[in-house]
Amino acid sequence: MTTTSTALPRRDQSARLENWSRAFYRFRQSWLSVVGLVLVIALIVLALLAPVIVPHPEHVAGGTNTAERFLAPGSDYWFGTNALGQDMFSLTLVGAQVSLFSGLAVVVIAIVVGGIIGAIAGYFGGWIDEILMRITDLLLTIPSLILAMAVAAALGTGVGNMIIAIAITWWPAYARLVRGEVLGKKEEQFITAAKALGAGWPRILGRHILPNIVSPIIVKASLDMGFAILTVASLGFVGIGVKAPTPEWGTLLSIARADMPDYWWTAVFPGMAIFIAVLAFNLLGDGLRDVMDPQARR
Repeated sequence: MTTTSTALPRRDQSARLENWSRAFYRFRQSWLSVVGLVLVIALIVLALLAPVIVPHPEHVAGGTNTAERFLAPGSDYWFGTNALGQDMFSLTLVGAQVSLFSGLAVVVIAIVVGGIIGAIAGYFGGWIDEILMRITDLLLTIPSLILAMAVAAALGTGVGNMIIAIAITWWPAYARLVRGEVLGKKEEQFITAAKALGAGWPRILGRHILPNIVSPIIVKASLDMGFAILTVASLGFVGIGVKAPTPEWGTLLSIARADMPDYWWTAVFPGMAIFIAVLAFNLLGDGLRDVMDPQARR
């Protein structure tokens, strides 16, 4: 008579919990990384709750109050008002929703498109790899902001077109990253064993290779979020991104530049929001890199 032992699953679960515990310990050793995580969580919460907690929703919808234009920051208007008498705090708060989720959409699209192209190129190699990588290299030779501006100008203004324009310039970097990781993983013994058991290439890529290269993708995505937000703001600033009355940090800066320096608050607070968002994601990305990058582990 045989009995089934449960010791192995317990050890596996214990090892997994121990790995997470060590990762969390390494992460919290850097107080800057913890600050970045707290700031990112706070920004996401504010973006999600913005439509509910915004003090002047009518200003967000495009309403004006010229009798209270250019009021300095105070108890009634924490961030002051702009040339149309709109509450800058309300506009900046709702602008977080547009900027953050536009940046997130750009990164997600870039990961999906670049991941698929990079995985196919790295796994099959040969002429498929040559064609896909030459297209990737061609896009990488063009400055991303210039290319995004050209695509956005061709597609027209709007949040959706802006996201597509930036994502087109963003995916080649992920394609290169995934291709390099796949080239290294496909030669390992567990992939050879999977092939010997008759597994097809979709299963090998989806079940064996891609789950083992998630860490560098997560690290790059966390670092890219800040730059994606900055690119979204840049397109809004030059007038080919989000258009008023939709509040977006770059658009708010573009409108406020005519009021500087006399009415400094119309530009300082949206600019500070961009600075805090980029800084937060960079700090978080540095912390995740220390945790997930094997070469960075001590």
